[in-house]
Amino acid sequence: MELSDTRLINADRATVWAHLNDPETLKACISGCQELTGTPEDGFQAVVKQKVGPVKATFKGEVTLTDVDAPNSYRISGEGKGGVAGFAKGGAFVTLADAEGGTELTYEVDAKVGGKIAQLGNRLINGFAKKMTESFFEKFQEIVEGPSEDSGEASEDTPAA
Repeated sequence: MELSDTRLINADRATVWAHLNDPETLKACISGCQELTGTPEDGFQAVVKQKVGPVKATFKGEVTLTDVDAPNSYRISGEGKGGVAGFAKGGAFVTLADAEGGTELTYEVDAKVGGKIAQLGNRLINGFAKKMTESFFEKFQEIVEGPSEDSGEASEDTPAA
């Protein structure tokens, strides 16, 4: 399965690149990520809990960065094993370019699953992968851009209902 999209991030390329290489940012952007340790140079180890349809699994795996052309592009690849649930592996080629209003981030994602999860069917898997990808890059954009001026301080001081 393959997905691609482009986002305009309201930050300079150096800032976006720094966040693409920051384990704390990556951890915050990966839905269900409980642990992410390591470095961009040596790779990261991750523990991610996910529910795909009726299948719940804890995936343990590795994330590596290759084809690094700082601060322009890289390939981020990961593979996780979820025991009897199966495995998931994939990657994204991420490119950055200067654009009016910030940095244009383009990604091309490919993903594969196997085992029990693969038996759920392509429609469910493809929908899940699309949702995870969109969620990752939405969170990434929010973190890099920071709180908007409209919702910044006002929402923090507003009591919860």
